[in-house]
Amino acid sequence: MELVLLPFRWIYRALVWFANSPRTLITSYLLMIVVAGVIYGEVEQRSPADAVWWAVVTASTVGYGDISPTTWAGRTLAALLISTMVLLVIPLITAHFASRLIVDDDAFEHEEQEQLKADVRRMRALLEELATRQGIDLPPLPPTPPVSGPGSAAPPVARSGRSGRRRPRW
Repeated sequence: MELVLLPFRWIYRALVWFANSPRTLITSYLLMIVVAGVIYGEVEQRSPADAVWWAVVTASTVGYGDISPTTWAGRTLAALLISTMVLLVIPLITAHFASRLIVDDDAFEHEEQEQLKADVRRMRALLEELATRQGIDLPPLPPTPPVSGPGSAAPPVARSGRSGRRRPRW
């Protein structure tokens, strides 16, 4: 079973790498336009300028209709270009830039969270020591549900796969 899943893991890792690299996304977009334009120009006997224009219009799904394929090879190329761009490349580019706009720059880093937790523990210990000196009984801490995620004390199996670190901006 492990052997059957191996190609899917490779594909998944490649997609993650592909999706997290804006340079790769933009480069692949431009490369697909040029390659599709060259192939279209050869298959449909068009000039390079017309072929690249067709590829841009087709990939963006605008489809002016001024240039369209007449052969089955050209139509197949158009279907592949549209499918790849609409289902993979353009959504990944959009999602990447949208995720950059949504990032909360005020969020605590993992190290800051750990420092805050340590400070709270230290304050609790000092408060308990002070209460003991004064003869005051502190109420017990309310039970807290286990937390799983970056920086939590949950067992490693229950943690998510994220490291808790931000990715560098490009």
